[in-house]
Amino acid sequence: MKKLILLLLLFSTFTFCKISAQDTLPKFSLNSVGNSRIIVSWTNTLPDVKQISIQRSFDSLSGFKTILTVLDPTLPQNGFADMTATNEHMFYRLYIQQDKGMYQFSNTKKPIKDTIKVIAQLPADSAKPANPFVVNLSGFPGTDSVATPNPVTVRNKPTGFIPSLHVYTYRDGNVNINLPDDEKPKKYSIKFFDEEGEFLFELKDIKEKNFKIDKANFFHAGWFTFELSEDGKLIEKHKFYLEKDF
Repeated sequence: MKKLILLLLLFSTFTFCKISAQDTLPKFSLNSVGNSRIIVSWTNTLPDVKQISIQRSFDSLSGFKTILTVLDPTLPQNGFADMTATNEHMFYRLYIQQDKGMYQFSNTKKPIKDTIKVIAQLPADSAKPANPFVVNLSGFPGTDSVATPNPVTVRNKPTGFIPSLHVYTYRDGNVNINLPDDEKPKKYSIKFFDEEGEFLFELKDIKEKNFKIDKANFFHAGWFTFELSEDGKLIEKHKFYLEKDF
């Protein structure tokens, strides 16, 4: 029993120290918790953050692709569970956009093994080893592995609908555009249609990677479809929903 109490004290102390030592932006923590599950987390003390995107690559120098743009970059504590990593040896970095067009990239990192598991597996008298530590991301609202960039509650949304990562409804009701952050410059265009397939308008040769389209441009609420093209080639055809509040 004494060993069990000691185990719990060690576990609590380790967890507290880990949270207290959380890296602040542009630094971030990167831990592998097994089965190619990677936890990206950070503490934000920057006063003017407008966007934070998590990028991943097989190479530490190039080939980075954005896998998620967080919903609220101003949260003091935030993170993301990457469940789609090919392996536990990939490279990660953060793209941090600040006020007045300023931006920066964090240092590139590889995941480290989460040593909490080592403590969790210590024997306690004749009892079985403790279960592996399970990371609970409930403290990071809106950024778990199944979260999408769409925080709007859509009453008419069909079951299982997963919004696009590139064109989606933002919390203010406007349409957010988040284009792939490629190393080589590419020409992107987006065509918008109403629910009946009637063409509305097109954005050609888009220069900005992340911007918003005012919902008033769509004239009414409901479903809309879009076609996203890269260098003239269609790469995504999807839809989004605008709430009736205008």
